[in-house]
Amino acid sequence: MKFTRKAKAHWEGSGKEGQGTISTDSTAMNEEKYAFGSRFEKGVGTNPEELVGAAHSGCYTMQLSFLLNEEDYVADTLDTDAHVTFEDGEITTIKLVTKGKVPNITKEKFEEIAQKAKKVCPMSKLVKADVSLEATLL
Repeated sequence: MKFTRKAKAHWEGSGKEGQGTISTDSTAMNEEKYAFGSRFEKGVGTNPEELVGAAHSGCYTMQLSFLLNEEDYVADTLDTDAHVTFEDGEITTIKLVTKGKVPNITKEKFEEIAQKAKKVCPMSKLVKADVSLEATLL
C-alpha cells in the first residue's frame, strides 16, 4: 500500500514576533495557529513538537492494536501519551506511555507486543530521537 498525505504551514513576520497557521488536507487541522509563544513558551496555539507527539502516539497505538489482533487479542482500550523533548535545537527523546485494557492477556505478553509495536511503528522508524516506551496493562 502506498499513499501520500499532505499538510501545510503558513508564516508571516519574524521568527519571534511572527505567527502562522498549520493545516491538513483532511481539515482535521484547519489553519491552527502557531507562533514562538506556543512553541517555546506557554502561548495559545499548536507547535511542531506536539504534532509529532500526536502523530507518534496515534500511529503507535494503532500499530499496537494490529499486533494484538495478530495474536488473537482485542483491546477494550488503549491510551498512549507521547512526551516529546526539545533540547538545544533538536528533538532528543520521545517517551511513549501506553496503558491498555486487554482481556485474557498476561502482563508479559502485553509488554512483548507493546515493544514490538514501538519497533515497527512507522513513526518510530521515522524519528532519530531515542524513543522509549512504558507499557501498563490495566
